[in-house]
Amino acid sequence: MSYSIQAISVSLKAFRSAFLDFIDDPFYASEADSVRYFSDGLLVLEDGKVKALGTYEDLHEIYADVSVTTYPDRLILPGFIDTHIHFPQTEMIAAFGEQLLTWLSKYTFPTEGKFKDKAYAQEIASFFLDELLKHGTTTALVFAAVYPQSVDAFFEEASRRHLRMIAGKVLMDRNAPDFLTDTPETAYAESKQLIEKWHKHDRLLYAITPRFAVTSSDEQLRLAGKLLAEFPDVYMHTHLSETVKEVALVASLFPESDGYLDVYDRAGLVGSKSVFAHGIHLTEAEFQRLSEAQAAIAFCPTSNLFLGSGLFNLTKAKSADTPIKVGLGTDVGGGTSFSMLETASEAYKVTQLRGENLSSFQALFLATLGGARALSLEDTLGNFEPGKEADFIVLDPRATPLMARRNATASATSLAELADQAFATIILGDDRAVHATYVMGELAYKNKAYEPVAA
Repeated sequence: MSYSIQAISVSLKAFRSAFLDFIDDPFYASEADSVRYFSDGLLVLEDGKVKALGTYEDLHEIYADVSVTTYPDRLILPGFIDTHIHFPQTEMIAAFGEQLLTWLSKYTFPTEGKFKDKAYAQEIASFFLDELLKHGTTTALVFAAVYPQSVDAFFEEASRRHLRMIAGKVLMDRNAPDFLTDTPETAYAESKQLIEKWHKHDRLLYAITPRFAVTSSDEQLRLAGKLLAEFPDVYMHTHLSETVKEVALVASLFPESDGYLDVYDRAGLVGSKSVFAHGIHLTEAEFQRLSEAQAAIAFCPTSNLFLGSGLFNLTKAKSADTPIKVGLGTDVGGGTSFSMLETASEAYKVTQLRGENLSSFQALFLATLGGARALSLEDTLGNFEPGKEADFIVLDPRATPLMARRNATASATSLAELADQAFATIILGDDRAVHATYVMGELAYKNKAYEPVAA
C-alpha cells in the first residue's frame, strides 16, 4: 500500500504562487462571479493536466509529499491563446507605410513565396514558435503559406515542442501572384491530405484556410465547404471585413452575394468552428448571423491600427443581443507584436477611441478562456479546471523598474487591487513580464533574469 501511495505522489508536481483564471465571462457575469484568484495558491498537476487548484493553506497538507516549485511575488495565469496569426509573415513584421491590399502585394506575397523551400519554412517556424513561448502564448490559430510543405514544417516544429496548435494551408486561386496560387482541385486535394496527416496528431489540429474571399473563386470556396462537410471537426479560418476597400472589392467579385459574410455562408463555411479575423465593418445582419452560427471573431487591434483598417466594435460583438465568441489575435505580421499583453493594451485603446471601455479582467479573459471558447477548446484549455491541459505562464507584475514603481505591492489582496495591478501589467508589460512558460506542466521557456525557488 505504501508503494502505491509513493508511486502516485511521484507522478504529481505542484506550483505555489498567486493564481488568476476565469470561470465565467466577465462581459456577461460580475467580476466576483467570473474571476478566480488565490493570492497564495497551489496548483497540482498529474501527467501534464490539472489535478487541483486552491489555496496553499487548504491543499498543502493533502499533497505534502509532492514536490513544489515556488514563484514568490509572481502571478500564474493560463497560457495565452492567439486566435489569429501568420507564421510566414514573421520576418516582414513592421513593414512600412501601406494599407491592407497594397501591403499584401508589396510585402506579404513576396515574403510568403519563400516558403516553397521547406528548410526555410522550418527555420522560420522554429523561430516563430520560440517567440510565442517567450511571450507566453501556448496555443495559436495560425496561417501557413499556400505550399503544403509550409504546413508540414510548422506542425513538425509544433509537435517537437508538444504544443496545442491549429494551422492550415492557405487557399488562393486568383488575385495573387502565379507563384502563390493553387487551383480549386489542388487546394482540396492537398488540404485533405494534410488533414488526414496532421489533424489530432499529438496536440495538433487543422484549419481549412482560404486567405479571404478576394483570393478565392466561387469554386474554390465551394470545395472548401465540401471539405469542411467531410471533416466537420476541423476548423475554418479566414479574414472578414477588415477594410472598407476590401468589402467593396468582395462585393464586386461576388455580385450575387448578400454581403461579405454571405460569400462564405453560401459555400458552407460559417459554423461553430469558423474563426473570422477582424470583422471591423460588419452589418447588423452579419453580427446576427455570426451569433446564430456560434462562429468566432479574432479581434486584432495592433494590426487594425497599424494598417489603418478601423476600430472593431467589441461592445456589439459581446452584447446580449448578438453574443459572439471573441478572442484576441496578434495578426503578426500586420500586427506589430507577438505579445498578448501589448495586444490587450491596444484593444483597450481601440475601445477608448469608440467611447467605450475594456476592463483588465475582460482583456485577460479574451486572452485566455475567451480565446479557448473562440477556438471551441474550453473543455481542454483556458483555465485551471481539473482535467484541463496544464499550459500556463508565470508573470512578473514588477518586471521593469517602471512596472515595479507602478505596482508597488507584489501580490494583490483584493479584487480591486488585482484589477489595478493587472491593468498596469497589460499597459506596461511585454515579453519581459513573462518569466516562465509551461507546456503540459513542463518548463518550455525561462526568462534568464529569474530563477524559480524549488522546495
